[in-house]
Amino acid sequence: MDVPATFTDMQQSTSDDWQKIGEEFKHYARGLPDRVLAHLRLLDGDYGGFPVDRLTHSLQTATRAMRDGRDEEYVVCALLHDIGDTLGSYNHPDIAAAILKPFVDADKFSMIEKHGIFQGYYFFHHFGMDRNLRDQFAGQAVYDQTLEFCERYDAPSFDPDYDTLPLASFEPMLRRVMRSPKNSLYKTVVTVDNT
Repeated sequence: MDVPATFTDMQQSTSDDWQKIGEEFKHYARGLPDRVLAHLRLLDGDYGGFPVDRLTHSLQTATRAMRDGRDEEYVVCALLHDIGDTLGSYNHPDIAAAILKPFVDADKFSMIEKHGIFQGYYFFHHFGMDRNLRDQFAGQAVYDQTLEFCERYDAPSFDPDYDTLPLASFEPMLRRVMRSPKNSLYKTVVTVDNT
């Protein structure tokens, strides 16, 4: 941008300012997939006591979902479900869900947002917690979908011997899913073409 917006207080901003900002936003938004991939790579080598590092776990979860014939949105959700571990140690599902929300349907968003509670079924009791916290969602659509996600893809994805696909295998679908937001307040303000 040659000349930035001129305001020092948003209350004094002009249409011309927002045209400049909108153009910059388009450029910045195109880089979102690259920033997400870079953040995923931060999980490489971070074991946290698990049998595989967090990147391998994420890749393995996505590999299992893809091999099971899940659609690209679902596979990308599987890939990113634990991306929040580095910045949201106490609420990692919320971080992943926030990243995915503009790009996936409401059911997949809810599945990722709630997966920590459902995954807790396998270990909460070892910490004196209620492993059945997931039961509060019984009878809701999110219950069956998240239960299945954890049982089939998330929980078994700590296997050092599993034939896990590399991150490069998922990069094209991540770029396609993040090409254009479905659910965003800013969707109508600025359209971005990530091609």
